Amino acid sequence: MPRTPPTRHPAPATGMRRTASLVLLALAVFFTALSPLMRWYAFPRLAKIPPGQYQDMVLEAIPATLLDYGTMKARRVPKVTIVQTLKGNVAEARRIKQTAGRDVVVWDTLSYVAGPDGTMVSEVPERYIFDAHSQEPVHATGEMVDGDPVRRAGVEYKWPFLTQKRDYTYFDAQTRTSAPIHYKGTRTFHGLEVYYFEQTIPWTKVPLPKKMPVKGVTPEAVEKMGTTRWYSTTRMFWVDPVTGAPVNGEEIHKEELRGGQLLPGGGTVTAFAGHVRMRGDYVRSTVAQVTAQRTLVLLLTSYLPWGFLTLGAALLALSLVLEARGRQPRKATAETGTAQAAGVVSGSP
Repeated sequence: MPRTPPTRHPAPATGMRRTASLVLLALAVFFTALSPLMRWYAFPRLAKIPPGQYQDMVLEAIPATLLDYGTMKARRVPKVTIVQTLKGNVAEARRIKQTAGRDVVVWDTLSYVAGPDGTMVSEVPERYIFDAHSQEPVHATGEMVDGDPVRRAGVEYKWPFLTQKRDYTYFDAQTRTSAPIHYKGTRTFHGLEVYYFEQTIPWTKVPLPKKMPVKGVTPEAVEKMGTTRWYSTTRMFWVDPVTGAPVNGEEIHKEELRGGQLLPGGGTVTAFAGHVRMRGDYVRSTVAQVTAQRTLVLLLTSYLPWGFLTLGAALLALSLVLEARGRQPRKATAETGTAQAAGVVSGSP
């Protein structure tokens, strides 16, 4: 009587390999889908300027030309110092966010210019309101320069995250207007690859500072005498393209007083002229700070997205390998069973 060949079940290891293969496949799909989500969904929402940021910066013009208000003549001085402070106004940011419906940052800034003896030359406050994610200006009550309401267009102080190789619009606080600032190429600055931007403002009539260096003299009094203030500058920025933060800034700055009864003969006198540069220690600290910040931005825009994509591909490959290995024992089992069945049919004992 023919014997029925015994039924062979897949080995437990084969079942485990199939289960592991399915799990790895699911993980591969998850990490592959997470890669673009991290770059295009999470990054625009997570990357933002903190509302309570505080920083200061010292710039110097060595040497410089400065107006002596006692004689109303320009004189050469060894140094003029500009101290810029920037303080995030958290309370105002929260208030404006309620009406704007988005995350905003409010920077209260002050540019304080001091002569070689430390006396005040000019002092100009600003309030700059912008979107915390895109750095686009947000127009709200309180936006001003030296107490004058303004409506900014373009960037000021900071470029957007992932700065592009193109021209931008930059707001000039002296003229209270915006103008193009031109991309001039890629350069290396203190080991960082940066984008270099340059803007030239032609001679333009600008308001006198509200706070004058001579006690008792007001802008209104100077204007009544027919004297006007004119300004021209060429500003240069070296911008980290990842964070959009300038790591260095310079200006070839010129100011003049023109005409009126204040000047003998109604002529022109230089109020301030000099090549303004960031002080060396502030350049080094700024580069160090930006280097740390760019790592966080790269984590969201490059390291994690590409890492997740690579991990997904590796998990997919491993899943296919386990699936292929899981099929080999079943094929071998099927061939053995066929051979045994053939032996029984042929009358093998």
